[in-house]
Amino acid sequence: MSLELRFAALSDVGRVRQDNQDSGYAGPHLLVVADGVGGAARGDIASRTAVQQLRSLDEAPGNNALEALAGSIHLAHNRLADLVADDPELDGTSTTTTALLFDGDGVNIAHVGDSRAYLLRDGELRGLTKDHTFVQSLVDEGRITEDDAKVHPHRNLILRAVDGVHEPEPDLSRVEVQPGDRLMLCSDGCCGVLSDDAMAELLTGADLEYVPGALVTAALEAGSTDNVTVVVAEVVADPTTPAGSPVTVGAAGEASVTTTSIDRVSADPPSEDPEAIRYAPLPPRRFTWLRRLAALVVVLAILAGLGYAGYRWTQTRYYVGVDDNTGTVAIFKGVDWNLPIIDLDHVDQRSTLPSDRLGEPNQAAVEAGIPVDNKQAAQRKLADLVQRACSDWRANQRQKAAAAKAKKRAAQKAAHKKAARKKAGNKTTTKKSKRKSAASSSTTTPAPSTTNDPMRSLCGGN
Repeated sequence: MSLELRFAALSDVGRVRQDNQDSGYAGPHLLVVADGVGGAARGDIASRTAVQQLRSLDEAPGNNALEALAGSIHLAHNRLADLVADDPELDGTSTTTTALLFDGDGVNIAHVGDSRAYLLRDGELRGLTKDHTFVQSLVDEGRITEDDAKVHPHRNLILRAVDGVHEPEPDLSRVEVQPGDRLMLCSDGCCGVLSDDAMAELLTGADLEYVPGALVTAALEAGSTDNVTVVVAEVVADPTTPAGSPVTVGAAGEASVTTTSIDRVSADPPSEDPEAIRYAPLPPRRFTWLRRLAALVVVLAILAGLGYAGYRWTQTRYYVGVDDNTGTVAIFKGVDWNLPIIDLDHVDQRSTLPSDRLGEPNQAAVEAGIPVDNKQAAQRKLADLVQRACSDWRANQRQKAAAAKAKKRAAQKAAHKKAARKKAGNKTTTKKSKRKSAASSSTTTPAPSTTNDPMRSLCGGN
């Protein structure tokens, strides 16, 4: 029995974003989704680069399919490093990458980031990848549930991506397939708003070519504010018709962006004789004051241009500091310099982590501002601070609980000793002593309330 893939793909910019930074690819042997990260740093270039490097694998693989996938992702990593070196404006760009390589009876999977791959078999949808995110680490520790993760304030913090700086280290795995299986890859613009049951229902029954459109439409109607990309495939046995042509969608499917321009000369004939233009007597000097004013305007324009260029440079910088309005840790875009006329920084991403819940060294560093290379580095630093604060908070909660328990035992022990000393007294005294002892032993110091503690919801504590 011969198995083949039939495939379809669709990418939509969504209802909020101005450009599509997702890329997708579907072919007879290869399925890819890449979700670009970086905003002004051109995440579309990162996702397009990943797809361009991987699409060369769209053929029957040999015995080293997983190594081939990992190697192509590493080539994308190297290519991004070269692009950033050539154009520093791209510093901070990165992309998630999820790729499936079909080998005839199974799919080989390489995964970095928070895009996802799923397998639908007999109506049941099963995830084939695990998100590389901060909230997923909380889910793995049992601190929060999958439903909590969808609304967590730091659900968008990615801990691993292809960025040209850090080694991507993709998760590698392989899954056997059988006729009738359907495979789906999607960016978080889809799986971030749709439940597994909703996606399974849309994947089941309908003709494959209509499935991506149905999923994209459902995600947008569910309130997705991101780009939405869906790639699907169905495993068929002994097909009678050939597979269609490969499909490339999103940023990778759009026309290449030209980064340089050429000044073009009008084809219309000149209105004056070239020689007359080349040689013309100078007019007498007039309006000297106007020329001086024009010179002053030019000087001021140059100074304004330099000032604007300096300001633009500050807006490529990031640091982690304290939001004075809320007292919480935040990611700032700009530099922490004080000027009387203009603010050189603003909050780019808020968190719910109070700065006074950090350990003293970290709190002092955050209050002074921790400069980082780019937004992704700032997000990693914020995630690290949240993890450290949560670890300290949990240790403190355990200490408080132990102290309260020890205080209760000490009170009970003291009451028992007092009752024993008065045991030789009269019956009335003994009864009173017993009543006092019982009252004393039943009185405990309540544990401090943490009902309104923001760390409880942030850290997933009970």
